[in-house]
Amino acid sequence: MTLSKPGDAATRPGAPFPGTTQPTGLILFALAMGGFAIGTAEFAVMSLLPYFSAGLGIDEPSAGHVISAYALGVVVGAPVIAVLAAKVSRRTLLIGLMTVFAIANSLSALAPSYGWMMGFRFLSGLPHGAYFGVAALVAASLVPANRRAQAIARVMLGLTIATILGVPFANWMGQALGWRWGFGVVAALALLTVALVTAFAPKDRPHPGASPLRELGALKRRQVWLTLAIGAIGFGGLFAVYTYLASTLLEVTRVAPGMVPVVLAIFGAGMTVGTLAAAWAADRALMPSIAAILLWSAASLALFPLAAGNIWTISLVVFMIGCGGGLGTPLQTRLMDVAEDAQTLAAALNHSAFNTANALGPLLGGMAIAAGYGWTSTGWVGCALALGGLAIWLVALWDMRAGKTGGAALVAGE
Repeated sequence: MTLSKPGDAATRPGAPFPGTTQPTGLILFALAMGGFAIGTAEFAVMSLLPYFSAGLGIDEPSAGHVISAYALGVVVGAPVIAVLAAKVSRRTLLIGLMTVFAIANSLSALAPSYGWMMGFRFLSGLPHGAYFGVAALVAASLVPANRRAQAIARVMLGLTIATILGVPFANWMGQALGWRWGFGVVAALALLTVALVTAFAPKDRPHPGASPLRELGALKRRQVWLTLAIGAIGFGGLFAVYTYLASTLLEVTRVAPGMVPVVLAIFGAGMTVGTLAAAWAADRALMPSIAAILLWSAASLALFPLAAGNIWTISLVVFMIGCGGGLGTPLQTRLMDVAEDAQTLAAALNHSAFNTANALGPLLGGMAIAAGYGWTSTGWVGCALALGGLAIWLVALWDMRAGKTGGAALVAGE
């Protein structure tokens, strides 16, 4: 393992103990495989929405609630697991979380009804946020502080590559063999992650001072809440469009079903490019990079209704919207800066925030569709959510500068 210099992430409470013989690249690959499994599960359900809604005998806006149930599981599971598992080693926690994820997705594949599917998707969401949060902390602990965002991005690439390979493959299987096979693939990927993390993740033990109470200390910090709110609102736009993208392609663009996985892969390519670019920018100018991504997302989402009628234009705009998915890495890095000694809870809550967005986006998008505004109305909903995230960013920036000014004034007064 590459050791960080004093003061970097590796010296923070709960960081992996030095001395592992595994190369950093192999550790990050093992962590990224979990992201691949989670990303395939999260986004494949959206792409399979037309198929499992028919299979379960429900309309598509109602099927969107299944996606919201998963997101609710993430929102609930991330903070609860992070707090209750404060004294569990990170390696053990990662293995346990992926095991639960494998079981829950196996149950989803066997769901006999809409109600059971709602329950199993909620269960599947519980490990999501805690896994990504802990994996991000492990990744950041392996490198110097000025490369944290890029290390986190390498873990998140598992999720973005899932949108290129895993999701289109699951969508193809849904069309060819039935939507239940998609969940079976996810379960297999989760079990593969368990094996890789067991083999390569550094063995560690919790910091002696770790406790649920210390983790809850993150909730006292205003900048933590503002950073989470940026993700909860600003990321909702991407999910508002992506959830109903397959239906929009079939109903508005009028593509053949075989083209749907291609456009989904284009979205994934955009998300991969956006994640790498955002990580590079975040290691150089963290707060400005967050604002730039939100502005990019708002513009891209506003173009979506105008581009939906043609396969070439919608593909380009879908790539642009995917680039906005890079927002996750800068916000994860920002939380490491403002959470102080409550790193695990703050890191996990980042994914609670994104899955609040994952619940909010499909809900508002589905409401717009159900109200008769059409499939492309999700673009306008998404644009409004991205701008909402930017407004919260402005509040966070003002609060940060006001805090620094106040601190300087206090020192001067002394």
